[in-house]
Amino acid sequence: QVQLVESGGGLVQAGGSLRLSCTTSGRTVSSYVMGWFRQAPGKEREFVASINWSGGLTDYADSVKGRFTISRDNVKRTVSLQMNSLKPEDTAVYYCAANSKSAYAAYTLTVKESYDYWGQGTQVTVSS
Repeated sequence: QVQLVESGGGLVQAGGSLRLSCTTSGRTVSSYVMGWFRQAPGKEREFVASINWSGGLTDYADSVKGRFTISRDNVKRTVSLQMNSLKPEDTAVYYCAANSKSAYAAYTLTVKESYDYWGQGTQVTVSS
């Protein structure tokens, strides 16, 4: 089993920054594709960013490109999402996810149904 715990959310003004962390435990995820998703009230959960096992491949939703950066530290077993130039439309619960069937994959994953482990989420609120 894999456990994922997100942290780092909070309230920030538009234009500000936050850094989300996903701490993993249980079975190691160092070989898995990892992703961040978000869900705003009344909306579907949507893709934000994904990273392959080595960190050499990343992918981003168009809405966050150039503002967000995903990274991972396989020694510390963490995955991070640096969010800069935040906008009110970034307000959502942010979720960390892992795909356990992607060992050492040379790809990223943007579809939420591809992920089989999820954290509980952390709230990010951006005020205007």
